[in-house]
Amino acid sequence: MKVLFAGCGDIGCRTALLLAPQHACSGFKRNPQTLPDFISPLAGSMGDSDRLPTILDQAFDVVIATLTPDSFTEAGYQKAYVDSARALVTAITRAAVKPKLVIWVSSTSVYGNTDGDWVDEHSEAAAETFSGKLLRQAEQEIEQLPCAKTVVRFSGIYGPGRTRLLNQVMAGKGRPAQPQQWSNRIHSDDCAGVLAHLVDRFFKGETLEAVYLATDCAPATQHDVRHWLAEQMAVPLRDEIAEETAVRRCSNQRLLASGYEFIYPTYKEGYLALLAAR
Repeated sequence: MKVLFAGCGDIGCRTALLLAPQHACSGFKRNPQTLPDFISPLAGSMGDSDRLPTILDQAFDVVIATLTPDSFTEAGYQKAYVDSARALVTAITRAAVKPKLVIWVSSTSVYGNTDGDWVDEHSEAAAETFSGKLLRQAEQEIEQLPCAKTVVRFSGIYGPGRTRLLNQVMAGKGRPAQPQQWSNRIHSDDCAGVLAHLVDRFFKGETLEAVYLATDCAPATQHDVRHWLAEQMAVPLRDEIAEETAVRRCSNQRLLASGYEFIYPTYKEGYLALLAAR
């Protein structure tokens, strides 16, 4: 089976590592020379209207899009997500041989702030931020694909190289217990695990859902997570009030029902692994 990773960054490489023993993996990005040797490099960008169809002519069975904007701006998100989704749909629609499956990576930020309520795949995606709105618009473009497709909405990703929270705790930055500031997260190894799991399910003949919310099993407040981390690192915290625009609790019940087993089911297992590596 041939798998194309569009925008093959950290999550794409981690997923390819899981799939490469059985499948031929290629990475399509602007600077592919840094890709590991188990990924065949393909140079280009999703915005190149000539290059993308040429890539798809190689008859990939699966396309996994893990794109990243150049900047946290409306223009950056428009280009990375909406424009790329539109270009992918156009190219696949016109392709002589279409992929059997497209997996589009999105984010739980499409839900917006729900004041701490639970959200799942049936919840309304009603973000008020430009990023959430544009991510949802990109999802709607992907819905037009003339082949099997699924959207995976990751919550806050942490892992090697993604240690912002650890750094903040090391600097003594806590959060108050009230008002509750709920947060959701998933380790980057589980991001890869989820994507590989869905590919495996599909090619075993199972029908994938249109959307999967991919987050670990333990939404937690910023206060609880930071104070637990502070205890592990033996550092003092001072609680600081910070504006939170994404207060919600994300449910992963659909993903669990599909048979996925988390490597790091809660933030405690995941952060203990990161701390051990430090």
